[in-house]
Amino acid sequence: MTAIVAENVTANGHGVEISHLVKKFGRPGQEMLALDDVNLTVAPGEFVSVIGPSGCGKSTLLKVVAGLLEADGGSVTIGTDSVLEATKRKLIGLVPQAPALLPWRSVRDNVKLPLQINPAANAGRTLRDPDELLTSFGLGHALEKFPKQLSGGMQQRVAIARAFAFDPALLLMDEPFSALDEINRDQQRLGLLDFWQTHRKSVMFVTHSVPEAIVLSDRIVLMAARPGRIAEIIDVNLPRPRTEDAYASDAFRELEGYVRSRLADVMQEAAHV
Repeated sequence: MTAIVAENVTANGHGVEISHLVKKFGRPGQEMLALDDVNLTVAPGEFVSVIGPSGCGKSTLLKVVAGLLEADGGSVTIGTDSVLEATKRKLIGLVPQAPALLPWRSVRDNVKLPLQINPAANAGRTLRDPDELLTSFGLGHALEKFPKQLSGGMQQRVAIARAFAFDPALLLMDEPFSALDEINRDQQRLGLLDFWQTHRKSVMFVTHSVPEAIVLSDRIVLMAARPGRIAEIIDVNLPRPRTEDAYASDAFRELEGYVRSRLADVMQEAAHV
């Protein structure tokens, strides 16, 4: 990705307000409480990462915010809209763990797809030109290629570019780099960081990687399991814009040690439940 970092960028995302959120799975009388009384505010243009042990409800939380799952209690608002209204207005962009590209469509046509299947949502809003968008993600040379001709990292970049097709106010990302090797993963996260520092959308980003959460985020939401709940919200007080040099700073290493310690605490607590 080759976005140019702007030093003074105005936040142009929509905030998220999650209030007393509850989500259950299973039949009545045999429900499993997946999320219990989750409260979180994401400011407009803020990058928030969600980490925690497996099974703590990170992906479930993201799916509720995306409108893919219905909450059993509490509420979620995107700006001033309900999740239903936000999805209708295409305010939410979702990047899943797997790129989910259509193999018979070119890179360009994969990014065009949301615009083609939702023509009514195009009216009266700013849409991103697929070619310019792909070029900003370093894929200008691959517009006519098919997914099978791309590396895993390049496929994921196409998926991220596709999520920006409607210029969403909120980007939800569910471990988008988890299938990549560490070198490729580091390149992709720094590319995403550059792009976000330029456009300042609101982001909720699920990850299992502590360094990834720190280098990307304004705040880290640490979740505990059984049931899924917020154990702590950790401020990331590292200066922006950030580059790969951030990893080498004393402040980064100190924060990494703290987050890993707290993560170990919640995992130990879960093991005794």
